[in-house]
Amino acid sequence: MQTQKHGLDALDISSKRVLVRVDFNVPQDAAGAITDDTRIRAALPTIQEILKRGGRPILMSHLGRPKGVDPKLSLEPIAARLSLLLGAPVTRLAASTGAQVEAACAGASGPIVMLENVRFNAGETKGDGALAASYAKLGDVFVNDAFGTSHRDESSVSGVARLLPSAAGRLLEAEIKAFQRVLEKPERPLVAILGGAKISDKLAVIDNLLDRVDCLLIGGGMAYTFLKAQGEKIGTSLCDDTHLDTVREALDKARKRKVEICLPSDHVIAEKFAADAPSKTVVGFIPDGWMALDIGPQTRSLFANRIRSAKTLVWNGPMGVFEMPAFRAGTEAVGRAVAECPGYTVVGGGDSVAAVELLGIADRIRHISTGGGASLELLEGKLLPGIAALKYPV
Repeated sequence: MQTQKHGLDALDISSKRVLVRVDFNVPQDAAGAITDDTRIRAALPTIQEILKRGGRPILMSHLGRPKGVDPKLSLEPIAARLSLLLGAPVTRLAASTGAQVEAACAGASGPIVMLENVRFNAGETKGDGALAASYAKLGDVFVNDAFGTSHRDESSVSGVARLLPSAAGRLLEAEIKAFQRVLEKPERPLVAILGGAKISDKLAVIDNLLDRVDCLLIGGGMAYTFLKAQGEKIGTSLCDDTHLDTVREALDKARKRKVEICLPSDHVIAEKFAADAPSKTVVGFIPDGWMALDIGPQTRSLFANRIRSAKTLVWNGPMGVFEMPAFRAGTEAVGRAVAECPGYTVVGGGDSVAAVELLGIADRIRHISTGGGASLELLEGKLLPGIAALKYPV
């Protein structure tokens, strides 16, 4: 019996123009030089496979948030870096639609093509159907390998996927499978670590995870809304009073489902939000006029123990004000524990990934997600538009 193919394996790309949505939204310095090409490197396996299978890649990406055409956000330096990494010429076009672009993309053979920044087109972020049709003229088939934008219903993401035979690229496929492993078929115990400043960004994630996890560790500024909801004094720590009732409902849901929620029991505090602010560690209540900016050593130890015991683990968000060295120890402790965890580990979110890179432990994490917003929406239980539109997701 023939095995059914999925994803890129199911797409016939031989002698085809393969329109590929990549995420080359990379950081650059003031002179436009690329400071981190991780996202470009992450797309190489898909591009190389298309070439090996006889397809012609036509690449499309955004860069930044331009309002119209902005030469500072041109993909010219991205094309140059990609060419260097591939060891093959990459032709960067001056636009992403129009007769000249169509002529340059015509034919199943020829140089690798990179379209100009798709967000130079006004309708891109609005999911304009006519714009998507203009893109679709450039390829015979479509591959989405841009996980970082797959939560957006944009013309170059889901719009083209609806118009051409479409599949997930290898990067997107790896992201989908990683989160499926965490959310659908985890080895237990499943531990989730959530941090960051805004609790409003994570409430839907918490609600979805409480149906799945065995233990939820909460740090960062969002923890203090939880502590206040339990009646603890939090000084001037970050707190969203508008969500206290929602947090109490989450705590009640956790009790009913027998999910352990671990919150900070000690705190590194300061009188002001500043890198050079004098700080001290307190256990329990936070005095008036002081704010918590990191978890304390007692909490670090508790969190590390829970992390090391996990068979499946997902981490999104720092434990404190990670960008200030004085308040980084909690995030670093969690990062080292995640690296020591023997289970399947997934890390997503800008600051968490930055911590992993800073600590030099990236090679000890099973999956590092390339999309903060997209990974959060998957953790909320949402089906991302850029995935839902594909004929062959995985």
